[in-house]
Amino acid sequence: MEKGNAYVELGKTDGILTPNEMIPGETYENSQRIKVYVLEVRKDNRGPQVVVSRTHPGLIKRLFEMEVPEIMSGVVQIKSIAREAGFRTKIAVFSTDPQVDAVGACVGQRGARVERICNEIAGEKIDIIEWDPDNAIYIAKALSPAKVLMVYINEEEKAARVIVPDNQLSLAIGKEGQNARLAAKLTGWKIDIKSQSQAESAMAGTEA
Repeated sequence: MEKGNAYVELGKTDGILTPNEMIPGETYENSQRIKVYVLEVRKDNRGPQVVVSRTHPGLIKRLFEMEVPEIMSGVVQIKSIAREAGFRTKIAVFSTDPQVDAVGACVGQRGARVERICNEIAGEKIDIIEWDPDNAIYIAKALSPAKVLMVYINEEEKAARVIVPDNQLSLAIGKEGQNARLAAKLTGWKIDIKSQSQAESAMAGTEA
């Protein structure tokens, strides 16, 4: 550690991990082994400088590739990743083989695979969802762990209105809007979430 930066030994050279690329709240010790994602290699007068990251979504992708043989072999594909480093990640996966459960392969027996990945990134929560070519189904799954009643799609604006049971509204939105924000980032859709009673009130108002 020096001036807030961490220098990571990468073999023949060192990588620089700046505060922006560190997982919030994580501390590093001398001789500690960590996994990092190479962001870029800058060339300056002193030679190449390797910039590394612990917050980039690419780190999650590589960790899953290393931990899940089905991803490395191409049977399971990672379709999208949305991450708020240090807090939560959502990852959408898809299986090209009907016999292989994409989510199950990533979770592993008794959650062993995903647990090892979580431990590597300071206990960050990871939601693994199954990608679906049907946008309405995909958006509903992306809002997991909340249960969804209905998804109305507006293809032109790439916007979705989602109706959830009253007791699921806060879960769907998440703490400080995190669950909804990550679902929108994961799917690439604008998502407006309403409870069932809010939707019924709005409908009654329209009819009146």
